[in-house]
Amino acid sequence: MTPLALLLAIALGQCALMALAWAVQRLTRQSGWVDATWSFTVGAGGLCAALIPVGDLPTSARQVLVATLVGLWSARLAGHIALRTRGAGDDPRYAELMRTWEARAPSRLFWFLQSQAVAAALLAVTVYVAARNPAPGLGVLDVVGTLVLLAGIAGEGIADAQLTRFRHGADTHAPNAQGRICDVGLWRWSRHPNYFFEWVIWLAYPCFALVPSADGPWAWGWLAFIGPAMMYGLLVHVSGIPPLEAHMARSRGAAFAAYCRRTSAFFPLPPRRPDTD
Repeated sequence: MTPLALLLAIALGQCALMALAWAVQRLTRQSGWVDATWSFTVGAGGLCAALIPVGDLPTSARQVLVATLVGLWSARLAGHIALRTRGAGDDPRYAELMRTWEARAPSRLFWFLQSQAVAAALLAVTVYVAARNPAPGLGVLDVVGTLVLLAGIAGEGIADAQLTRFRHGADTHAPNAQGRICDVGLWRWSRHPNYFFEWVIWLAYPCFALVPSADGPWAWGWLAFIGPAMMYGLLVHVSGIPPLEAHMARSRGAAFAAYCRRTSAFFPLPPRRPDTD
């Protein structure tokens, strides 16, 4: 199998999985399963991109390391979203899209999820070049990449756990957190720390892809920057922060506006002086 054939096969499989996510959403009316499926889809594509043989080259330690890390990321995130979705209502971001699309909502959602499959395919390219760097052995940049990726997984997991505890009332000493703003832990430093650490995870892959050999960095390794560049754009400008903050502004009003004034949107920064009104 050639690299192009492998990546095309992965892309077709990811399109099929996101078509399945569309069918599940139509059946359950719970859009959270879409994000859980997408996380699994990216992880499955990454595992295939890292491990399926291309040509007659033996599997390298870097391939195994990258595959292990992408599998760990996917299992944690997909599992977290699945647990959050089970028994919950519809995701407000998707609910607003469906309302806006009106009668065309089913078909528009299908093609929207296929665009997510395209994004997953581009992330598979990132994982492929990270895992297939021909530099012999494991180098310092492999260690740096591993530490960055694990730090991203840990940070995202901590942020998710803090938000879950808040929603259950553990940090508010109230029966539930409905109508309130999560402003505890990492959420005091960033309005979306889970998104920030998700981006950090994808920053790790260029480290693996650009481990130099005797001839310098692998030229194809620069493609690994597709992942962090695309994830930053999606999270900050497209499907992450904008629709979620629009929902929060509608549902939380002045409390969310005050939170925005004192808290960084994406990059964790010390909170600004709290409002006194």
